[in-house]
Amino acid sequence: MSNLTVETRYGKVKGYQQSLISVWKGIPFAQPPTGELRFRAPQPSESWTGVRDATMFSPMAPQAPEMGASMVGAIGADGAVDQRPMSEDCLYLNIWSPGADQQKRPVMVYIHGGAFTLGSASDPWYDGTSFAANHNIVVVSLNYRLGILGFVSLKDLAGAEAIYTANCGLLDQIAALQWVRENIEAFGGDPDKVTVMGESAGAMSIGALLGMPAAQGLFQRAVLQSGAAGNLPGRSHATRVAQELLAKLGIEVSRLAALADVPLETLLEVQPELGREFGGVQAFSPVIDGDTLPQHPLAMIAQGSAANVAILVGTNRDEWRLFAMMSGGPKVEEELLKQIFGDEAKAVLATYTEARADKSPELAWIDIMSDLVFRMPSIQLAEGQVQQGARVWMYRFDWESPAFGGILGAAHAMDIPFVWNTLDSPLSRMFTGDSPTRQSLADLMHTSWAAFIHSGNPAIASLPAWPPYDLDRRATMIFSDAPHVVDDPQGQVRALWTRVLQERERRA
Repeated sequence: MSNLTVETRYGKVKGYQQSLISVWKGIPFAQPPTGELRFRAPQPSESWTGVRDATMFSPMAPQAPEMGASMVGAIGADGAVDQRPMSEDCLYLNIWSPGADQQKRPVMVYIHGGAFTLGSASDPWYDGTSFAANHNIVVVSLNYRLGILGFVSLKDLAGAEAIYTANCGLLDQIAALQWVRENIEAFGGDPDKVTVMGESAGAMSIGALLGMPAAQGLFQRAVLQSGAAGNLPGRSHATRVAQELLAKLGIEVSRLAALADVPLETLLEVQPELGREFGGVQAFSPVIDGDTLPQHPLAMIAQGSAANVAILVGTNRDEWRLFAMMSGGPKVEEELLKQIFGDEAKAVLATYTEARADKSPELAWIDIMSDLVFRMPSIQLAEGQVQQGARVWMYRFDWESPAFGGILGAAHAMDIPFVWNTLDSPLSRMFTGDSPTRQSLADLMHTSWAAFIHSGNPAIASLPAWPPYDLDRRATMIFSDAPHVVDDPQGQVRALWTRVLQERERRA
């Protein structure tokens, strides 16, 4: 059997040679979640005879581009809407490997972002070539169900005998990780040395996986970039979303099985409406259902659910600038500020404004939203893991893009092409501009992430000394033109959040 033809537990697949590495694309890790399998847990892939061609990406998971976040995956660098095929038959993975030679290399499994409604494992800036060719790593990327199909929960509407489940999208990810455990050794990987990595919704997914019983033991390390499963809805919220979906489709609760026959186009038409009515990501995100996810994952992490998992976690300095630009520019949302902080709202905004060199309230609002959605959940996750004695490293990405006149700064998703060393992809070039410092920083970050995948420690000789994160020093690597370590960056506002959150819990 050639290096390119590999026998999995379900049948043989044939990939292709790409310079010094081997690549396989579009390998099924579960049955198509179509028809009666809609809204149900993924089922194991069926076996096949002969040799399956594995040289083309599978279709993307169904998605409605108007849901938002088009800047990070749904629109190309030329402004054209993504025309790649999409299908409910989307549960496939891709592999980049130095060779199918039984060498048992470390494995990195990537979960893409996109607000749980967009994105694909075939996005060009997730190309695994550099990790495989330059760092002797087996890279796996995967698709999972998105939006209505991945995260609407029907189980409470269906009753005790329900065949449906919540968190289908997360269960897809777990099914892919189980496939990796069973098959990756045949592709040159070590099933006992797996790092799961993701950004944004991918990192939020990993935050949830760290608390899910079904995911325990499937990975030994985790990289969470700009996400940590902070604000997740409960069962009652998920049921309200499901009820509204049925109302829009004109389906009675007693006829839930009819959902299997609703045309995909119809589901995608109502998906943006549900998103607007239920707060965007809150409509289609992991849900604390008491079953697949028994408690809030941050609580479970603090109780030791992932105590043996080494963590690399961090955020970008100006996360919310991307979303502000997409909505017309930064502006203080007074009502939301009051909802978050109550009577302290004005004082909090003043603290953030004073902490900025430019004293801009509008950009201070960007900082508040960046902390609310991204940084504070990441710190909470790190704190819970540190208290379990696990190894944790914290970073912050501060490199400011010159693109779009510099309006993005170190915005959400800016770190992706640096980590993957894919700065030459069209979307990366659009995002990062033509700065001469791009590649040198990418070389450092890419090598650091590779070191973590190999050893569970991102420290490398070409970076300053990078101590593990603890609750005293809170050492954080700042990735900028001149990377450096800062103890407890933005410590004043971090302490403010800690006090506010504790007060909110006391009143609850």
